[in-house]
Amino acid sequence: MENEEKIIEKIKNEIAKIQPFMMSEGGILEFVKYENGIVYVYLGGACSTCSLIDVTLKDGIEQIITATIPEVKEVRRIN
Repeated sequence: MENEEKIIEKIKNEIAKIQPFMMSEGGILEFVKYENGIVYVYLGGACSTCSLIDVTLKDGIEQIITATIPEVKEVRRIN
């Protein structure tokens, strides 16, 4: 359990680094949960109506998080 808490803390730190960019574009990025190697996030604000939301998620957010935290295998969004 302690290891999972450390992973979650790392995830939250990475999301905090990404948030200013998302906010500058009118978007919202929030950590929801981490489960079985998958990070679940909420993308709101301008992101919710953006046609590039999946590109931002997979080619941006997921790439950053999986590159820095090897325990994370995927990032998915929750509506």
